[in-house]
Amino acid sequence: MTTKILFIIASLMVSVLAFSQQEHGQKHRKEHKSNSANEHMHRSSVDNLIKRFESPQRDAYQKPEKVLEYLGNIKGKKIMDIGAGSGYFSVKLAEKGAHVIAADVNDEFQTALKKRIENNKLKNITLRKIPYDSPNLKDAEVDMVFIVNTYHHIENRSEYFSKVRKGIKQDGKLLIIDFFKTDIPVGPPVDHKVSMDVVISELKNAGYSQFEVNVDLLPYQYIINAK
Repeated sequence: MTTKILFIIASLMVSVLAFSQQEHGQKHRKEHKSNSANEHMHRSSVDNLIKRFESPQRDAYQKPEKVLEYLGNIKGKKIMDIGAGSGYFSVKLAEKGAHVIAADVNDEFQTALKKRIENNKLKNITLRKIPYDSPNLKDAEVDMVFIVNTYHHIENRSEYFSKVRKGIKQDGKLLIIDFFKTDIPVGPPVDHKVSMDVVISELKNAGYSQFEVNVDLLPYQYIINAK
C-alpha cells in the first residue's frame, strides 16, 4: 500500500472521528439544554413551588380571569391540563364547568392536588400521572389540551405534540401559554424559554396547520391557539 493511500485512509479516519465527537457534543448540549428548565425549577422544593404557583404575585401577571374569558364557554368540555402542578388552572377550569384531567409527571404535585381536591370537595377534576415523553391520551379523548408555563419543559416537542394532536377531537384545539423569550421579571432564565416562532415551527412539524397568536392579553406571556 502506497504512502499516498495510507495518508488518505488516515485522513478519512480523523474526519470520521471528528464528526462523531462533534455529533456527540451537539447531542449532549441539546439534552443538557432541554433538561435545564426542569433542573432549574426543581431547585426549589415542591412546597415552595406550590406557594409560588398559587401566590397573589402570579395572579397579578397570569390574569386567570382574562385567560378564562379568552377561552369562552367551556362548560361540559373535556380538557387536559398538562403540567397541572398545584392545580392553579385545573381548579379554575373545573369551576367553569369543564371536565378536567389534571396531568403532571410529578408524584408530589399529584399528591398535593389530590389532597386539595378532597379537602375542598372539588368536582370535575381527575388526576393523571403522565410520563415525560407522552401525554398519555387516548385517541380523540379531549376537546382541548391546555398547557401553561410548561412547553419549555418538554423534550422532543414535535414528537410529543404529535401525540397530543391525536388525543384532541377533530374540532378541538391545543392552547399554549408561555413566557416571552426576553428578559422579564417573571419566568425562567431567558435561555430556558422558547420563542413563539420556534413553538409554531415545532407544532407545524407535529401536524398542526392553523394558528391564532395573542401577544396583548397578558403582560409577560404569549398565547398560541393551534389546530
